[in-house]
Amino acid sequence: MIDYVRGILDELTPTVATVECHGVGYALNISLNTYTALQGKGEVRLYVYENIREDAWTLFGFATKDERQLFMQLISVSGIGGNTARTILSAFSPAELCDIILNGNDKVLKTVKGLGAKTAQRIIVELKDKVAALGITPAAAADTELAQPALNQQVHDDAVEALRALGYPPAPVAKVVRAILKDDPEASVERVIKMAFKML
Repeated sequence: MIDYVRGILDELTPTVATVECHGVGYALNISLNTYTALQGKGEVRLYVYENIREDAWTLFGFATKDERQLFMQLISVSGIGGNTARTILSAFSPAELCDIILNGNDKVLKTVKGLGAKTAQRIIVELKDKVAALGITPAAAADTELAQPALNQQVHDDAVEALRALGYPPAPVAKVVRAILKDDPEASVERVIKMAFKML
């Protein structure tokens, strides 16, 4: 089992980090949180989760052990695969996700693209006790925006789909659109897309 990879950050995109270690380049699938943490760094350490199947061997990389622990908890839920778990961890920091699960806030959780109401509720029911046991420091209490989502779901979905059709990676697109709609809940699809162009 690979616990972590430490080496030179050879290539970085919002979804993949390539780390060269002793002449071997490891391509690791990453979340937007890890992408942000790696920017500007030369030598890095990424904690690894190996997803081994008959037809594929995929590595997921995480900037922190907390993020890897949450990823492993998420994929233990029926219906949640590696890519969906990575998308969830791109939309929220580990501390934010813990707050959402512990507070039973399925409304915020289901704003993640591709995550339906039933799956969001299943995540909360199955992981509430497990997340509490992880001991991850919760997000600041002052960040009350998570408890009162004001997203226009139709605008959110239309903007995300449009940006993805234009070739932008889905994970950063979802996070940027959510951030724009938090600041300006009444924004139109066109305005959200124009603002996203400046942030992506």
